[in-house]
Order: sequence, then structure tokens, then C-alpha cells
Amino acid sequence: MSLLTEFRKFLLRGNVVDLAVAVVLGVAFAAVVTAIVSGLITPLIAAIFGEPDFSDLTFTINNSTFRYGDVLNAVISFVLIAAAVFFLIVVPVNRLLARYEKADDQPTEYAVEELPADRDRADEILNSRSADGWKVTSVADANGSGGLRVVLEK
Repeated sequence: MSLLTEFRKFLLRGNVVDLAVAVVLGVAFAAVVTAIVSGLITPLIAAIFGEPDFSDLTFTINNSTFRYGDVLNAVISFVLIAAAVFFLIVVPVNRLLARYEKADDQPTEYAVEELPADRDRADEILNSRSADGWKVTSVADANGSGGLRVVLEK
């Protein structure tokens, strides 16, 4: 197999494509949140505290300018992105998974059935149990009576 064929297979694997889509959507989502922070949140905070734009906040030490306002904008953007991901993705997915786990955690029921030696009657009993959702998990001889002892699971 050539390297080009292997590379193509690697790129077309589902998880690589999913990851690429997630990264592109994440970048687009970050741009939207950054715009919301700079266009809505920062002016709202500035209106309360009197500073018109955080990106203009700076201080200078030995002719070096530190733009801590940009850092504040980035921190606000990060917190908003994290909150949106948590409340819009993580919480709903966790609740959905919890519902499925509850369904899987249902206790298993067991029953022991002694079937008669008459095979037609035994088949009839097993078919009715099967229709009720029971499955045969083990079969053993029923103490020499010619019948069978079966363990059923639901």
C-alpha cells in the first residue's frame, strides 16, 4: 500500500473528519463569542465601571507597553465560551447519558423453570416465556425425570 493511499485512508477516517469539523466550528463559535464580548459585554461593563474600551487599557514599564485590556477581553471571551459549552453541550449530553445508564442499570430477573419430559409441552412453555421477554441462560437435567431445568433471564 502506498503512502499516498495510507494518507488518504487516514484523512477519510470518521474521527479525523469529525475533529476537523469540530475545530472549524469551534473557531467560528469563538469568533462569534469574541464579537459578543467586544460589542456587547465589554461596553456594558465599561458603562458600569466607566472605561469605554478594555482593549485600550495599558500600562508602561521602561518604555514597554503592556496591553492588559486585551487580556481582559480574552479572559471574558474564554469564560463565556466555557459557560456556553458547559450549559449548551456538556449538561444536556450528561443528562442524556444518565437516562441511558438508568435503563441499563435495571436489575436482571431470573427464574428457574422445570420443563416436562413431553417436548411439545416444553416447547410451548418456552415459547410463552420467550414471548414475555425471557431468555434461556442455562439448561440442565431435571433430576432424572426426563425433563429439563432451565434458568431464564429477563
